[in-house]
Amino acid sequence: MTRRKIALAGIGKIARDAHVPALSDSPDWELAATISRHNSLDGIDAYEGIDAFLEARPDIDTVSLALPPGPRLDYAFKALRAGRHVMLEKPPGRTVTEARALLEAAREAGVTLYASWHSRQGGAVARAAEIVAEHGARHIEIDWREDVRAHHPDQDWVWDAGNLGVFDPGINAFSIVARMLGRAPWPVSAVLTYPQGRETPITAEIALAEAGGARIDCRLDWRWTGEDVWTVEAQTGAGLLRLTDSGGRLFLDGTEQEVGETAEYPLVYETLARLVAEGESEVDLAPLQIAADCFLLARHERGEPFEW
Repeated sequence: MTRRKIALAGIGKIARDAHVPALSDSPDWELAATISRHNSLDGIDAYEGIDAFLEARPDIDTVSLALPPGPRLDYAFKALRAGRHVMLEKPPGRTVTEARALLEAAREAGVTLYASWHSRQGGAVARAAEIVAEHGARHIEIDWREDVRAHHPDQDWVWDAGNLGVFDPGINAFSIVARMLGRAPWPVSAVLTYPQGRETPITAEIALAEAGGARIDCRLDWRWTGEDVWTVEAQTGAGLLRLTDSGGRLFLDGTEQEVGETAEYPLVYETLARLVAEGESEVDLAPLQIAADCFLLARHERGEPFEW
């Protein structure tokens, strides 16, 4: 089978750690070009900006955007309006409204827009959703802790207004819970702590509700210095359901469940290939809406200064 050509925009840490390996092993995609002002990959045609790429490579009809949401918006609009299919790294936009505008641009151009949520890919989250659908959930606890210095070393942009701060990882938990419930929960209260001199939060304590009546408690912490904690626990009629490793493993009453494939980014690109082949888009804005609503209703507090 001939692999379809794709360009990857943004050659930073997440691209090198996740996107490039997934594309290298993909039966569906050939990484044919990169777009980055500062970085490139050996043996791959490189372009410094989206305009130069679009002019030079009409043969590449799909672009994956692994850029921060601020600069990504212009790239996405230009690619869509040029008739290219587009995949967005999470989150799909800085705001819900701009993400909706991208979806409208894709519809007008007749191309695919895929807003990827890598943590909800794979068998573990799908099986958790089946258990909750059959047995219900009474109480859900989200515990999402990681070290920002390890995941975003010296990347000051994460603290700039318009980015998500601790919701950058935390939105992955929202994507899992929304998929697991089959509907979006909403925050009812939140406390966000901002480091002195920074514009986005470093911790969040959130209480959420959902239409099925489950109570949801959420803790997000970017100050953590131990091993990453990416856990969702749910009290269900079938027992204690526990998703660990950012949705990669599933336990029921302490026993690990066999769930099949859980490789996130290979599954993301498999989904993209299917959507392009079918001429469909997939843009679930629920995780972004939950984060946005937290900013709307939270109490905002100042914490200790943060330095790299």
